[in-house]
Amino acid sequence: MKTWKKALIGVGAVAALGTIVAVTVYQSHKNLVTVQTGKAQKQKLSSVVSASGEIKPKTYVNIGANAFGKIVRLHVKEGDRVKKGQLLAQLENVQSSADVNATRASLQAAETDFVAAEAGLQTSRADLNRAQSDAAHARLDWERAQGLFKDALIAKQDYDTKKAAWEQAEAGLAQAQARVDQAKAQMDSAQKHISQNQANLTRVSDVLRKTTYEAPFDGVITNLPVREGETVVIGIQNSPGSTLMTLADMAVITAEVKVDETDIVNVRMGQSAEVTIDAIPRKTFHGTVTEIGDNAIVRSTGVSTSQATSTSEEAKDFKVVVTLTDAPPDLRPGLSTTAKITTATRDNVVSIPIQALTVRTQADLAPKDSKGSVQAAAPVDAKQKEEIQGVFVIRNKKAEFVPVETGISGTTDIEVIKGVQDGDEVITGSYKVLRTLKPGTSVKIDNSTPKKEEESS
Repeated sequence: MKTWKKALIGVGAVAALGTIVAVTVYQSHKNLVTVQTGKAQKQKLSSVVSASGEIKPKTYVNIGANAFGKIVRLHVKEGDRVKKGQLLAQLENVQSSADVNATRASLQAAETDFVAAEAGLQTSRADLNRAQSDAAHARLDWERAQGLFKDALIAKQDYDTKKAAWEQAEAGLAQAQARVDQAKAQMDSAQKHISQNQANLTRVSDVLRKTTYEAPFDGVITNLPVREGETVVIGIQNSPGSTLMTLADMAVITAEVKVDETDIVNVRMGQSAEVTIDAIPRKTFHGTVTEIGDNAIVRSTGVSTSQATSTSEEAKDFKVVVTLTDAPPDLRPGLSTTAKITTATRDNVVSIPIQALTVRTQADLAPKDSKGSVQAAAPVDAKQKEEIQGVFVIRNKKAEFVPVETGISGTTDIEVIKGVQDGDEVITGSYKVLRTLKPGTSVKIDNSTPKKEEESS
């Protein structure tokens, strides 16, 4: 055979072999899917609920107007520290002071009348005792005169005189008793006048006292919206009254945050929290949950559902108060804050990236024939539509769907109680792949940084 024929045969054999290899490689990569993966590993996991709100003192009070009048003196300014009982403000009190003085004078007059009535009662009782003695003496004389007249020892005129004296003494006794009753009534009336004037004095004294405002506890004046010379009014029905100032006890500082209704079930009293304040960057404070609200708050309006006049399908929050244990001394009420509440902690548990979790239906997991269609000919029922939570684990370079039972969720990882072992490699992305990936699909691992287009998808 000639040399050129041998060369031609060799070239043809190489080309045929190359074609076979190329076809084989193409077929092997035809159904290959590129995925990103992560490892199931044991670690300490903490479940955290994040919520935003504002800094508030645990104890504060809005000191409102208790009377109508003009402010004649403000003894404090915003930011001042005050002690309990310290004078804060003074309203005009000319009329109320005059009312107190007049009522006090009336009370003193009533007390004097009572003393006079008591003395009159004593005098009337003395007259009654004398009248009783005179009546007894006159009765004895008349009884003696009756015996003597019966024995004809005295004249009829003397008998009539003794009888008239006894009757006069009896009338005097009745009159003395009436004067005693009258004196008792006068003393009782005087006592009632004293009580009435004491009640009036209490009322006008209360009105006068409400023109003076004292600090109910030690604290800081955090708000002072009024000025000297302004007229303040008390609230009536749906019209709120004037607020003179706000006094806050800055000894105990709290972060009042709003927790989403889906997270509130995990929040408990005494749980620890990390608090960050927008005005103090790069610093974390610590606290403890001390109060959990019972009523939901509509997020858009801030009104409690118990006060709402109609039902709403809007998102709702619950108030949670975190008491700070290391609050700085210069903290101000109203500062924006974020609290991260640790609701659960697990040590040495198997966890996977949260994005690895996906769901499939029973129909998705049903065995397929060689053409990719479901082998079972029966119609899809409700059970086959039931969703199953799981992850795709790479085994023999293929994606195998494994149902899992999960526990607490951390920031980026979630606890797996059942279904995945430590060291298993699970598919974490991309999202588009996880959404459409089918069990048994051949995969290619590529954990390089994903492209922006893939991230956006």
